[in-house]
Amino acid sequence: MATEAERQAGAALPPAGRKDGSEVRRWSLARRGRLLESAMLPLAWVLVIVGFGAAEPSLFLSMANFSTIFGSQAVLFVLTMALLVPLTNGDIDLSVGAMSGLVSMVVVVLNVQHGMPIVWACLIGVVVGAIGGLVNGLLVIRFNANSFIITLGTGTVFSGLIEWMSNEQTITGVSTSLSNIVFTDEWLDIPIEFYIGVVIMLVMWYLLTFTPFGQRALFVGQSREVARLSGFKVSSARMQGFVIAGVIAAISGILFVGTTGSASPSDGNTLLLPAYAAAFLGLTTIQPGRFNAIGSGIAVYFLATGVAGLQLHGYGDWVQQVFYGAVLVVAVVISRVLSKRRYGEVAAT
Repeated sequence: MATEAERQAGAALPPAGRKDGSEVRRWSLARRGRLLESAMLPLAWVLVIVGFGAAEPSLFLSMANFSTIFGSQAVLFVLTMALLVPLTNGDIDLSVGAMSGLVSMVVVVLNVQHGMPIVWACLIGVVVGAIGGLVNGLLVIRFNANSFIITLGTGTVFSGLIEWMSNEQTITGVSTSLSNIVFTDEWLDIPIEFYIGVVIMLVMWYLLTFTPFGQRALFVGQSREVARLSGFKVSSARMQGFVIAGVIAAISGILFVGTTGSASPSDGNTLLLPAYAAAFLGLTTIQPGRFNAIGSGIAVYFLATGVAGLQLHGYGDWVQQVFYGAVLVVAVVISRVLSKRRYGEVAAT
């Protein structure tokens, strides 16, 4: 069974044995169509910037506005990257938002209430994220359970642990050294946490696009049974996906603490819907039909730019939830259409 990369490579070549002008033109048009499809979201992002910039040039096009957009969305940026490996494997992890919040609370409690140095608190937070991902993987794979239901349950447990640890209170007073590194320090007027997100995005892009690990994940996501019969260690690949998701979610939690200097029981869960909206919207661009890091990263900031522009026009905070929810629905529909068009899938009845 050909991988998605092999299918795309084959699609990029003109039909074998057909050299007449009509076939060449048809192939050329199809290739241009695929390139246009890949570039649609970046082009839409540019149009959104131009549109809001024309409407509110002094506010929207200011460096302060773009610094806020890029800096304020860094936590969501990283959390979206946490979804990519499980989604490529065909798994849904609904616990990453709660995991991010749990790690942020662990870091704050250890640093503020127990006086632990912030570096050690952050390292323990990453370990907590890895353990959470491992638990998810064991429950899903060992019992052949639905990942959607299991991670919904574990995410609820994580949320309960956050409330227990915090006594349902916001905890402040985190070491300023973390905030200085993550949020206060800037390069080109943009907080360092944005560049941390970019590094994670590039690592995920390389991992999923150019390594055997990424090809195995893609194969597993397309058909686990075929992958198993082909000799792939499907359970191992899925387990790695959950652990990677837990670790990256933990990093997003640490960035959140550095951004706000605090942790509260509601942290993390509010980011789950936007993260999925960005991941599925990213499925429609750069590498259409495939969850990819660069497409998802562009989607995060396309959504953030749209929300920022609407809020500058006087819309309240409610517009963010409406906008993200609507985009998630549209992105899933578009991804389904692309999948049917590319692979001839039959819609479920």
